[in-house]
Amino acid sequence: MLADPGIGHNGGPTLNPVLRPFWTARTNERGEKIRNRILYGGRSSSKSWDAAAFAIFLACNYRLRILCARQFQNKIEESVYTLLKIQIERFGLRDQFRILDNKIIHKRTGTEFMFYGLWRHIDEIKSLEGIDICWLEEAHALTEAQWKILSPTVRREGSQFWAVFNPVLTSDFAWRRFVVNPPRGTLVRKINYNENPFLSQTMLDVIDDAKAEDEDEFRHVYLGEPRDDDDAAVIKRSWIMAAIDAHKTFGIEPAGRRRVGFDVADSGADKNATIYAHGQVALDSDLWKAGEDELLISATRARATAARYGADLTYDSIGVGASVGAKVHELNAAERAAAIGEARPPVIVQCQGFNAGGAVWRPEVIYTRSHPLKKNKDMFANAKAQAWWQVADMFRETSRAVKAGAPSSEDMIFIDSNMPNLMPLIDELCTPRRDYDNAGRVKVESKKDLAKPTREGGPQPSPNLADAFIMCYAKTGGEPMRVQPVDRSRTR
Repeated sequence: MLADPGIGHNGGPTLNPVLRPFWTARTNERGEKIRNRILYGGRSSSKSWDAAAFAIFLACNYRLRILCARQFQNKIEESVYTLLKIQIERFGLRDQFRILDNKIIHKRTGTEFMFYGLWRHIDEIKSLEGIDICWLEEAHALTEAQWKILSPTVRREGSQFWAVFNPVLTSDFAWRRFVVNPPRGTLVRKINYNENPFLSQTMLDVIDDAKAEDEDEFRHVYLGEPRDDDDAAVIKRSWIMAAIDAHKTFGIEPAGRRRVGFDVADSGADKNATIYAHGQVALDSDLWKAGEDELLISATRARATAARYGADLTYDSIGVGASVGAKVHELNAAERAAAIGEARPPVIVQCQGFNAGGAVWRPEVIYTRSHPLKKNKDMFANAKAQAWWQVADMFRETSRAVKAGAPSSEDMIFIDSNMPNLMPLIDELCTPRRDYDNAGRVKVESKKDLAKPTREGGPQPSPNLADAFIMCYAKTGGEPMRVQPVDRSRTR
């Protein structure tokens, strides 16, 4: 057992006593040696304050290298550097530490605190050796890519991660990785203001007022409950979740037009994706990596999916995907030739391109009757925005129907829970946010903006599955495409 961290006996300052078992435990509830200590909850709960105090206690008793990291740190004051200094002074330990401009060192034990911003310095961190503790402050912003670098970097025997954060969204990587499905060797502790013995009456009154004013906001801010919905997102997560298996609840069988949306990879890290839907119901997906020089292979794979289901194919016609149509026509020609030799009907896939940056469809049609009236051309900046809003409207209508307990119209959308890649699809659909052009028309957050390091919530990868989904359901205003007869026994 570690030495007692009550560094402030005899009436002096101390740690939050309710967290002492969390900091001193050697194993978690499953008996596993602790690798990850996850401390999360609402504001005013003493999380970071206590982490700093325990880190100071360890520094006074052991020789350690402690990496203090957060997503963005443009200057030292934006790190936990200041918090550590405050705790050092609070415990009367100023003479035991050398407090430098960018480092804090214990004079006797040699424990060293280092401070880094993950986004700008992840490559430097990757080269660090001998890290005993990696303290991730505001860990809700941690990305999967960063974690894949950090995890093997902190590899010293007995080394640990501390992740401290206020949950933001259920789709955040840190929430899903450390709370929903924690890896082996993880100890998770939730703490809120009601377990903080050091809160003033003034702060307690502020919290009570917040609860009276807005219960939902109070639960998010002070009880540490992540939101399902990003208010700025085009499609709300709660709408999507309502659509999962709702067709089964309503007794609706897949019927009508069969479609496949195909998002073409446009970079080395990007992936190809397809979504298959039968009528209102999304049933299948595919996700694979292929180079730009492998477009024929990817087009063949996407066309094969459409042929298997007897579906039309809609593809991203911008950039690399511009030639998909020509590839599909070549494959159709080869299929006709093969069918003649085999004396059978050919399986011909009809396809059309989707130009996300193109003009809106049916521009003179009124989209909203709010004052002033808005036509499609006044509402949407481009076809991409129009398609995303169409799908958002369908999800919203589905959510309303589920709450009412009965189907409301044909303008609903459903997702089968057996669909592969379901969780990534959900995450991607509710990630892009609303944006506006100079004329005040709505846009969808671009892939470039999603990847920005300054994006609230952290950068996000390209939403390949979501884009394929949108193309699958987009109402382009054209006549429904037709598909040659196929063997329906091969369809789902």
